[in-house]
Order: sequence, then structure tokens, then C-alpha cells
Amino acid sequence: MAVIIKTKEQIDGIRKAGKVLAVILDKIAKFVKPGISTFDIDQYAHKVITEGGDIPASLNYKPEGADRAYPASICISVNNEVVHGIPSKSKILKEGDIVSLDLLIKHDGYFADHAFTVPVGKISKKDQKLLDDTKEALEVGIWSAIGGATVGDIGYAIESFVNRRYGIVRELAGHGVGVKIHEDPYVTNYGKKGKGQKLIPGMIIAIEPMLNIGGDDIIFMNDGYTVKTADGSRSAHFEHTILITEGEPEILTKI
Repeated sequence: MAVIIKTKEQIDGIRKAGKVLAVILDKIAKFVKPGISTFDIDQYAHKVITEGGDIPASLNYKPEGADRAYPASICISVNNEVVHGIPSKSKILKEGDIVSLDLLIKHDGYFADHAFTVPVGKISKKDQKLLDDTKEALEVGIWSAIGGATVGDIGYAIESFVNRRYGIVRELAGHGVGVKIHEDPYVTNYGKKGKGQKLIPGMIIAIEPMLNIGGDDIIFMNDGYTVKTADGSRSAHFEHTILITEGEPEILTKI
């Protein structure tokens, strides 16, 4: 798969998709509270997305190599689940949990991808620090994504900021997005300066650091999707879709 340099029309369409997605995910985050199930959140997400005429792009999406399609409208990962958790009626949120909300929508034919991790009620200082630092790691990665830099520069910036304070998930990464759900390039959260795909103005990528309080290692669950930390430690995930320009990148998934 080759890197797709977007046309002005495509950029305008993906920009609109990103704005819509940012508003939707903000609404979903405000719905999260102790006592509701992740299934409840998924049902609410589906309602909000489809009421606006948009499509939840993860629903029935079957990635290459998967045995079955993803069965929900939003990926919801709780505590030691890193990403791609499947909503369930039996998974009830409780005070002190942390929840990654990862949403991909299709708006007028274009895709945008956005995620953040939210607290359920009051959480520990350690968990709040994890959320704050993962969000900042994303910001550090974004501001390194200048036209003419490389994906290795993004990974290097994130890895340098983390500085071994957390485990960095290495088997999963950001990616190109917009015309398709997943496009080249592969955007890791670690790397070497100047290495990898050059960032060309007109590229649109999703950057998404996943940090664990414990080690780097993860395990893939038997449901075919849910990824957990191998040591049971809590994990946080933040993601924005951005446009590469000649100068500072444009964040497309913000209100």
C-alpha cells in the first residue's frame, strides 16, 4: 500500500469528518459514569453517530487476518485493556476505573480516527498522572510531525518524552487514514531520528501513543480483538488525526 497524498477536496472532507468526530467523542465521554456497562456506552455511541447521518466505521470492519468482524460501534478498553476492547453488558464501570474510548467514523465518504482515556469518577493520582502523561506524549508526537521530518522523528520524540517512565506498546502503532481506515505509513511510538517514511505535506496520519504503568509487553485475547497489558498494569491511549503541512501540523480531530 502506497502513502496517499490527499487532494484539497479530500483534505476538506477529512477535516469535516474530524470536526464531527471530535464533537461526537466529547458527547460519549460525558456519558461515562460509574454503574453503566460498556455495552451501554456502545449503544449510546451508535445512536449519536447515526443520528447525525454518519457511519461507525469499526462496526463490522474486518481487518486483514482477522477471523471475524469487529462487533461494535466503538472500541472501549478498561484499566489493563490497552485497545480494541469489545463492549459487553457484563462489564460494569466502577469508580476509579480508567476507560479508553477509541472511535473511527465515516463522514460523507471520509474517515477520521480519535481516542482518549477518561476517568470514571475519582481516580488515583497515579492513574491521573498516566492519563496526563499519555496525552502529553501525543502532543509531543504531533508537534514533531512537521513537513520534511520522518515517522522516526515522531517515534523518537514520544519515546524520549516517556524516558522509560512507562511501558510503550510497540506491536501497535498509528497509521495513515482518511480515504481508507488504515493507510501507510505505520507510525510507531518509538524510533530513530530521520528514519522511516518522510512526512510530505498533504499526508494525513493518526498518531496514537499507548502507555502502560508497567512493562511494554501485551497479550492478545481469544476474542480476536482485545489487547491487554501482559503484567496486568493499567494502560492509557490518546489519538488524533492530523494533517501534515509545510510547518506545524493541523489537528483535525479537535473541537
